[in-house]
Amino acid sequence: MSMIPSFFGNNRRGGSSFFDPFSLDVWDPFKDFPTSSSFSRENSAIVNARVDWRETPEAHVFKADLPGLKKEEVKVEIEDDSVLKISGERHVEKEDKNDTWHRVERSSGQFTRKFRLPENVKMDQVKAAMENGVLTVTVPKAEMKKPDVKSIQISG
Repeated sequence: MSMIPSFFGNNRRGGSSFFDPFSLDVWDPFKDFPTSSSFSRENSAIVNARVDWRETPEAHVFKADLPGLKKEEVKVEIEDDSVLKISGERHVEKEDKNDTWHRVERSSGQFTRKFRLPENVKMDQVKAAMENGVLTVTVPKAEMKKPDVKSIQISG
């Protein structure tokens, strides 16, 4: 069981994060504001594209759930050599005037998630793969150089 307080990120038991020092997501005060179905179908985004960030001894690994998206609809970028940006767009399904919609729950529109990366990563070796609606981004770690330590003889 982790002793890290839940305000440092989402915990695995479904708790929500209050503060994540590495996340650059912008809080949207209107996120849960009720809208008409036509507005939400045309303009809502996959704002809450769920992303897990795991650190291993070798790399930082990000996994994003992006169901229904093709790899051509997703962009992975590094900004300012320190920010991982995952973005994309799900297009609105074409409407047929003869169709009657009974429920519209799937979102469409653009999404962007940004994560500030630590300094010990190899930005030039970032890899991304998409399989079964899950985007995996691997950011390898750079070896931390240990400082040279020289013992000084104490005379006396």
